[in-house]
Amino acid sequence: MTEANLTERIIRKRMHGLYLSRACDGLETLAHELMGLHSWFYRNVPFSALIRGADIAGWKTKLTKTWLYRGTLHGVVYEDLPQLLALHPGGTYLARLFGEQAVDAFAEDVLCHMEDGVYSRAAFRRIFAARYDADFIEAMFSPWGGIFVHLARLGKVAFRDMESRDFDLISAEPTQTPDEVLPDLLRRYFTVYGPATRADAAWFFGLCKEQKQALRKLPLDGLDSFTCGGATYYDVSDGDPADIPALTLLSGFDPYLVSYVERSAMLPPAFKSKVILSSGICNPTIALHGRVAGLWNIKNGEPSVDFFTPQPSRIVSAAKQRVALIRSAQG
Repeated sequence: MTEANLTERIIRKRMHGLYLSRACDGLETLAHELMGLHSWFYRNVPFSALIRGADIAGWKTKLTKTWLYRGTLHGVVYEDLPQLLALHPGGTYLARLFGEQAVDAFAEDVLCHMEDGVYSRAAFRRIFAARYDADFIEAMFSPWGGIFVHLARLGKVAFRDMESRDFDLISAEPTQTPDEVLPDLLRRYFTVYGPATRADAAWFFGLCKEQKQALRKLPLDGLDSFTCGGATYYDVSDGDPADIPALTLLSGFDPYLVSYVERSAMLPPAFKSKVILSSGICNPTIALHGRVAGLWNIKNGEPSVDFFTPQPSRIVSAAKQRVALIRSAQG
């Protein structure tokens, strides 16, 4: 099989596994199988679900928004949290700044106030302003997470819903070690995201150096494998996947793009800077035959499409119609 044939196989099976060439039967099924839906911008979740044919009724409360891999926010099925959080248990940069004992004591104080009905960063800033200096308060209640990232990784807090900036108490503490959960999560990754490499899996899960070494030693019995471009790819045999769609919308931070180290098969290098910005934001895109060819959005309530190269009017019209359907469905 030629490298071009292998690349087509990779795209075809990834689009099948990620529900881009078939419909998913529900939001929670999608979030479970994909091990979370990226939600740095809250609209990523409904857009990602609608693109894949999933019903988004009640989406704001059906999933739990919290920090997972690589410090990014995801919408997760609540029951999946203990296993997913076990991969990176506790510990944040705060302990290095202020000491583990001080952070743990402060975290307990925050939890006590949450039990009394305090849920917002603004309220906490007011409560603690007289007791701590400004730098400490800024670090603990940083808009990028602070103490709430620390508590979220312990499975003790999460956002109140998918749109809210406030927090609530949860009980999703991990009961397993990273070494115990990694083998199962790795197989789940290759089942849905495959064909993919071990390096892709390490990137997806945000593994540290020691975890990467452990991953390289894990047996992958029962998985199919093949070599392309000097790398070994793994996936599962699941019948004959559907053909690559002629036109596909992808959400911002779509797993089809952000879940792999090597993305050139799906994202031509010439267009990368237009899709993944220097700030780290990944724009909503349009793929033609599995390869990114433009951007889409909803601006001032109207569908917007912008192809990187000239396209036939029927392609532009079809893309706008897809975006209009997303606009209508998400309300």
